[in-house]
Amino acid sequence: MKRLVIAEIALIAAGLLMPLPWARAAGDIRAGSSTAVTTNGDVAELETLTTAGKIVELRRTSNGSYGASLSYYAEQMTYYVALFQQNNIWRVFKTQNDGRADAVYSDFAKTSTTLADAEIKRIKLEAEKAYADRQIAVQQERANRLQTDLDIARAQQSQVTTHQLEQQNAIRELRTEQAAAQAQLRALQTRVQELQKQSDGDLPAPVK
Repeated sequence: MKRLVIAEIALIAAGLLMPLPWARAAGDIRAGSSTAVTTNGDVAELETLTTAGKIVELRRTSNGSYGASLSYYAEQMTYYVALFQQNNIWRVFKTQNDGRADAVYSDFAKTSTTLADAEIKRIKLEAEKAYADRQIAVQQERANRLQTDLDIARAQQSQVTTHQLEQQNAIRELRTEQAAAQAQLRALQTRVQELQKQSDGDLPAPVK
């Protein structure tokens, strides 16, 4: 409560919150005049009546964790206008004048809007940051997958290149061996032919 009062004073000083005439003479409410009482007294009174189920809430405005409400106590024909934060009543205005009650409620509703501005901006920024963090995580995961695929492709390409070099070397060696084998084959064929001729020349002449 002390922090709320300090915040209220700061808002009044900044022109964001209009001060209300809290001092009243005894019996003003019963006489039907528009007035307000000390914050603690009216806050406790409103909370007690609400707990007892004697208060009917007519209007409510919510802005972030702040809000304003307009309630009616039928037994005394009295209006209670409250400004609250996280359902903790901060300020109460009490009157039997319905026009004054509506005007104060409108002021309190505008005040709750002003008070909630920073909170709402923080909520939005937190959501934007969380969204950005999720997008970063998604993109990082995709980048990791692509990097892994690229590393695999590079490693495979290296293996393919090595394999191709081995195949080319094998081909050159086989060609050399094949050429040597062909030369040896031709030499053997020539020798065979020569030997065949020699063998044929040593045969006796046929008898006529």
